[in-house]
Amino acid sequence: MDTTAFTLSQENELPIIVFDMNKKGNLLKVVSGENIGTTVNL
Repeated sequence: MDTTAFTLSQENELPIIVFDMNKKGNLLKVVSGENIGTTVNL
C-alpha cells in the first residue's frame, strides 16, 4: 500500500482490510462482507 492509497482511505473514511489473499476463497469472503483478517479504521 502506498501513501496515496493510505491518504485516500483516510480522507474518505474507508477502512483498510488486511487479509491473506493467497488463501483460496478469501477475496470472495472480503467482497461479500464476511469478517476476516484485520480491519484498520483511520
